[in-house]
Amino acid sequence: MGEGQRDNQTSPREVLLLGLGNVPELQTLLLLLTVMIYSVTVVGNFLIMVLVVADQHLHTPMYFFLGSLSFLETCYSSTILPRLLASFLTGDRTISAHDYMAQLYFFGSFAATECYLLAAMSYDRYLAICQPLLCVSLMTWKVCLGMSDVSCLVGSLVSAVVTFLLSQLQFCGPQVIDHFFCDFTPLLELCCSDIMVVKLITFFLFILDIIITLASYVCIIGAILRIPSSMGRQKAFSTCSSHLTVMTVCYGTLIIVYVPLRTAPLRQLNKVFSFFYTVLTPLVTPSFTA
Repeated sequence: MGEGQRDNQTSPREVLLLGLGNVPELQTLLLLLTVMIYSVTVVGNFLIMVLVVADQHLHTPMYFFLGSLSFLETCYSSTILPRLLASFLTGDRTISAHDYMAQLYFFGSFAATECYLLAAMSYDRYLAICQPLLCVSLMTWKVCLGMSDVSCLVGSLVSAVVTFLLSQLQFCGPQVIDHFFCDFTPLLELCCSDIMVVKLITFFLFILDIIITLASYVCIIGAILRIPSSMGRQKAFSTCSSHLTVMTVCYGTLIIVYVPLRTAPLRQLNKVFSFFYTVLTPLVTPSFTA
């Protein structure tokens, strides 16, 4: 194998992210829009966290988890949007392989933590509806903090494992990625190695989280349907409506983006949905939790 061929089958030193588009007339508009979205996201989620801490009426497990969720939304928006803003300002869309893996790790860590936190929230809602007499004694502050810490630890470990496996792969061809941030799936399109192990591990961890969440909601829905009065059913449903809305938006967009095959006609559509769950979802989360 010649030297040129070896270069085409090694880990890239730099990657070109094509971003949101290459229309010069739209760059200023996209810059202003991104600044506005990022500012509103940070301020809105920060106000949610301050409100949860300051108002004693909100010192409940549900609002503790919602405050934690707002913190995570702010974190992974801050992982993506500042780099995107810098590319708009400088016009430089290249990123080193180490920086790519670093952003991939932190974004994956925050996103995975959010998924496991949603599973923990579903367990809290299960206790509130199916075991209301035991909810206060079981969901203490110590338990809530423990579940939050475990979600963070598991999310970090999952992202570390996936990032490590990706760093061991070999890549071919031009190192150009048609995306606006360092994501998992677009990187696999450049890979020459066998990626089945990475896909299976990621799929298993994602499905495991969904199964835990869905199992809780099967029990919740069953308990709600057994309530005799419509007023009682409505009140029970209202206790989990915020979490159900956030969960539906989060898992719905993740499934749309990562489950379908990334064929050429779907690539731009996947980028739109990626923009939705990475940028717009953190923006509207405060309105869901209000």
